[in-house]
Amino acid sequence: MIEATGLTKRYGGKTAVDNIDFTVKPGMVTGFLGPNGAGKSTTMRLIVGLDRPTSGRVTVNGSRYSELKAPLHEVGVLLDAKAVHTGRTAFNHLLALAATHRIPRSRVHEVIGLTGLESVAGQRVGGFSLGMGQRLGIAAALLGDPSTLILDEPVNGLDPEGVIWVRELARHLASEGRTIFLSSHLMSEMAQTADHIIVLGRGRIIANAPVADIVALATGKAVHVRTPDAAKLTKLLGAKKATVTTGQPDVLEVTGMTAPEIGELAAKEGVVLHELTPAAGSLEDAYLALTQDEVEYHTREVTR
Repeated sequence: MIEATGLTKRYGGKTAVDNIDFTVKPGMVTGFLGPNGAGKSTTMRLIVGLDRPTSGRVTVNGSRYSELKAPLHEVGVLLDAKAVHTGRTAFNHLLALAATHRIPRSRVHEVIGLTGLESVAGQRVGGFSLGMGQRLGIAAALLGDPSTLILDEPVNGLDPEGVIWVRELARHLASEGRTIFLSSHLMSEMAQTADHIIVLGRGRIIANAPVADIVALATGKAVHVRTPDAAKLTKLLGAKKATVTTGQPDVLEVTGMTAPEIGELAAKEGVVLHELTPAAGSLEDAYLALTQDEVEYHTREVTR
């Protein structure tokens, strides 16, 4: 379990993490989302002692990371896959890490097989692709068979097979009762992987809830209606202050009224409906709605 209380980090006059409280529970995958500059990487660095909090505290299984006697056995971490000795082979890199915790050579072979690195285990890390570097970073995180796993953008650079593998690995480890905390910019992947989501914006938590609850924020805002009486229904909806847009002659997209309200109005006025469907929201829709005022670096629309 990871617990943060009043966690704050300032760099000069900039507050990167602003008095946040959260708990990452075992037995589930917790996703960590937020725009660039939101404070996600800083928070992860604070968890594993790479930065010291300005105030507040964060613990792993009840202890600060610096107090753990055998950290590789407690916490597996992937923050920067490039932070390796590029002159070493993958096998020797893992073997050197294992030696710090008296982890047997057999475990090195085990994680190499688990992460699909057998064919490149004897190659120097400096020649690795981004995806292979990510696999090596995950192998290092798994080396001590830890109860807690912290992965920052673990699918970055992976091919589709690798992305699916990370998803299945995370869910399998969570099913064993481990604490899994990971970040990603791939909303579609996070929706399939995470059970719970924490969203950070400008250093503050703006959402902390199960995935289904967060997706519900973006569900039901629009209603898809198909009717042969589109003109009549549009007029009726307009009188109720609803907003109606049309794409096809018999199709309406309605906001400002719920599906039951539209159905009841149509029945009362004798309007035939062929379809009445609340628009299904997605994690991406919910994320964009939550963070629209929290983005530090905005892009402009491309025009021709």
